[in-house]
Order: sequence, then C-alpha cells, then structure tokens
Amino acid sequence: MTKTKAKKPHYVNNKDFLQAMIEWNDRCKVAKENGDSQPPITNYIGECFLKIANHLSYRPNFINYTYREEMISDGIENCLQYVHNFNPEKSNNPFAYFTQIIYYAFLRRIQKEKKQSHVKNKIIENMNVDMFLVQEQEGNVVNNPYTEYL
Repeated sequence: MTKTKAKKPHYVNNKDFLQAMIEWNDRCKVAKENGDSQPPITNYIGECFLKIANHLSYRPNFINYTYREEMISDGIENCLQYVHNFNPEKSNNPFAYFTQIIYYAFLRRIQKEKKQSHVKNKIIENMNVDMFLVQEQEGNVVNNPYTEYL
C-alpha cells in the first residue's frame, strides 16, 4: 500500500504574487509618466516578502544563527530596494526572483557577523588581563574584589 501525502498549499501563491507585481509595475509606469514618485508596494507584496524570508530562515543552513531576525530584516530590506528591478515581461516567477535576493542577503549578513565576531575575538585576545585584575579608584590602585573572591 502506498500512502499519498496530502499536498500543503504553498505559503506564497506565485500566480497571485505575479499578478500583484504586474499591477504594481503598471502603477509605477503611470507614476513615472506623470512625474510622480514610485508608489509604495501593496500589503500583499510585503506579506509575500515576509513569508519568503521567514520560511527561508528555517532552512537547515540558516536555522541555528542567533541573528536570524537581522537576516530576515536584511532580506526584506533588499527586496524593497530591488523590487523595481523585477520585470514581469522577462520572468513570470517573482517567488524565485525574491527568494534569491533574500538568500544572498542572508549570506551577506552571515559574512558581516563572522567578520564582527573575528574583530571582537581579536580585541579580547589582545586585551591586557591586568585591566580586569586591578582597578583605579580615586587615584589609588585597588585589586578587584570579585577576582579576590574567586
């Protein structure tokens, strides 16, 4: 007997997402022709960005980072920066386009955090231990009471 898995609905419907992007692009073209500024994205498009970023952050290669929220924020920020670059005439898959943007935003955040962690470790490594053992109070050198307690 074979068991069939019930298909879960996708968390982002690509057809609806594409339609929303087409409508937003049309509004952008009209605003550009009228000399207006770019219109804000719709709530649905923003929700799609958020869902894509959240679900991508649960992949095994991203799940255990303590700065997952920053990764998600960076991904959404990059989507908002480059939303105008999506061309529905070239591609009919906005889900894949924005997933790639978020994926690379995650990788950039990981690299930044690794660099920051390396700098922090180097500072701690080069720190003088006497700084923690001896303190100055009102011009007098006093041993740290906590280190004496230990």
